[in-house]
Amino acid sequence: MQSCFILCLSVIIIMGMLYKYFSKITMNEIKNELTFISAGVEQNGKEYLEKLGKVDSRITWIQENGDIIYDSEMNEDEMENHKDRQEVIEALKAGSGESYRFSNTMGKMSYYYATLLEDNSVLRISGTRYTVISLLMGLTTPFLLVLSIAFIISIFVSRKISENITRPINEIDLRNIDKVDTYEELTPFIRKIAHQNKKIQSQVNELRQKQQEFDTITENMSEGLLVFDKNTDVIFYNTSALKLLGADDVLGKQSVYVLNRSEAFVNAVNLALSGEHSECNIKLDERIYQIIANPVYNENHLAGGIIIIVDVTEKEERENLRREFSANVSHELKTPLTSISGFAEIMKSGIVPEEDMKKFAGNIYNEAKRLITLVGDIIKLSKFDENSGNTEFEDIDFTGIVNDNIRRLTQVASEKSVVIESECDDVIMKGIPSVIDEMVYNLIENAIKYNKEDGKVIVILKETDGKIKFSVEDTGIGIPYGEQPRVFERFYRVDKSHSKEIGGTGLGLSIVKHGAATHNGNIELVSEPEKGTKITVVF
Repeated sequence: MQSCFILCLSVIIIMGMLYKYFSKITMNEIKNELTFISAGVEQNGKEYLEKLGKVDSRITWIQENGDIIYDSEMNEDEMENHKDRQEVIEALKAGSGESYRFSNTMGKMSYYYATLLEDNSVLRISGTRYTVISLLMGLTTPFLLVLSIAFIISIFVSRKISENITRPINEIDLRNIDKVDTYEELTPFIRKIAHQNKKIQSQVNELRQKQQEFDTITENMSEGLLVFDKNTDVIFYNTSALKLLGADDVLGKQSVYVLNRSEAFVNAVNLALSGEHSECNIKLDERIYQIIANPVYNENHLAGGIIIIVDVTEKEERENLRREFSANVSHELKTPLTSISGFAEIMKSGIVPEEDMKKFAGNIYNEAKRLITLVGDIIKLSKFDENSGNTEFEDIDFTGIVNDNIRRLTQVASEKSVVIESECDDVIMKGIPSVIDEMVYNLIENAIKYNKEDGKVIVILKETDGKIKFSVEDTGIGIPYGEQPRVFERFYRVDKSHSKEIGGTGLGLSIVKHGAATHNGNIELVSEPEKGTKITVVF
C-alpha cells in the first residue's frame, strides 16, 4: 500500500512538472498567434479573418460594448454579449487579459487570451488546455490501469481488514461494558473503560443527589437566596428571593442590581464584592427585609457574593410595639404612683387637717384602684400576646353575658344620666367566656364613658346567615375621622387632656381587638364627631 502511494505520488509530481512546462509553451504559442492575427485585423478588418481559413484556435472579435463582430466557430448573431467576460474586462482596462474556464469535456478546460485593438475593440483567441489528469491518462494509460486495479484491490482488502478490526470496537456497549466479549488485545482497554465508567457514574449520581438536596432546601426556604459573580451577574436564585423582592424571573445573564435598585441593596452588593460582610434593612411594599451580604472566595480569589433576604417585618413591628408599650406602661404607671406618693408624703408630714384625712385617703384609694385596673388590663393583653390564657373553646350563652354586663353597668350609666337599651336574640356560640365577657364589658363601658349627659346606649345581638353580630352604639362625643384608625392601639386616647377626668386605662379597645382576633372575628367602626359611635364585632 505504501509502495503504491509513493509510486502514485512520484508520477503525479513528474506529470505536474511536465504539465506546467507544456502549458507554458501552449499559452505562448496562442499569444504569438493572436499577435499576428491582430496585426492583420488592424489592416484589413473582418475581411482578413474571413480569408484566414480554418485554424486550430477559435478567433472571436468583440466590440467595445460586448457585441460580437466575428467568431470563427459560431454565427455572431446567435452569440450573447461578451462584455462581462473576465478576459474582455481585463483587455479593456489593461490592454490584454486572460482566463480559464472548464469545458463540458471531462478533464479539459479552455484558455482565453484577449488583446485590445486601436479602435477599442477586443480580439480574443481561445484554445484547449489539458489538465494533469488528462495528460496522465493520455500518456500513461496502461500504467494507470494497473495502478487503478491495484488501488481497487488494496481498498477492498484494507476495508475488509479494518472492518474485522473495528467491528468489535463498534459493537461495544458502553452501558454494559462488563459483558463485552472481544479479542484479547482490547481487553486492557475495555477494563479501563469499565473502571472509568463506574467512577464517572458514581460521581454523576453523587452530584445529582447533592443538586436535588440543594434545590429542595433552597426552594423550600422562606428566606431569599441570591448568588452573583464578580461581574454582578446572577448565577443562582430561589423562588423566595424573587417573591420577596417583587422581581420577575431572571432571563439569561442579568445583573443583580436589576432585582432591586435601592441604595441599601446596591451598597450591600458593592460591599460583598469588595470583600466585606454587611447587614441592612430595606422596606418594600410595607414589608421590612433584612439583607445579609457576604463575599464568596475561590482559592483566595474573590469570585462573587451571596445575599440572604429575611422578612423581619413582624420582628421589627414587635420590637416597635415593645418599645412603645414599655414607654406607655411606664408613663401610665408613673401617673397614679406619683399621686399616691404625693398624697402619702403630705399625710406623713402631718400637715393634713383631720377633717381632710378621709379625702386624702379616698384619693389614694382611687389611684390605687386605677393602678390595679391598669395592671389587670396589662396582664390580660400579655396573655393575648403570649397565647397563655384559657384557649379552650366551649358553648357559651352570649345573650346571658350581654345581659349580665348591662346590669353591672346600669348604676354607672345612671350616674351620667345615660339610658341603656338592648335588643338581643338568644345566641349560643363557641368561645372563651372570660374573653367574650371582657369584650362586652369594655364596649358598653366605653359607650357610657364617652357619652353625653342624658345620652343613650343601644346594645344589639343578632345571629343571621351563620354570622353573629354584636354592636354597641352611643350618642356621645364621637371620634374625629383622622383618629379612628388608631383607637384600637394600646394606650391611645383621642383626648389626652380629659383622660384622667374620664378615667380608664386606654387598653379597653385593644382588649376588644385581641379578643375578636382570638375568635376569628372582625371589628367594624362607624363614628361621627359630636353625634356618636357604633362598634360592631362580627363572629
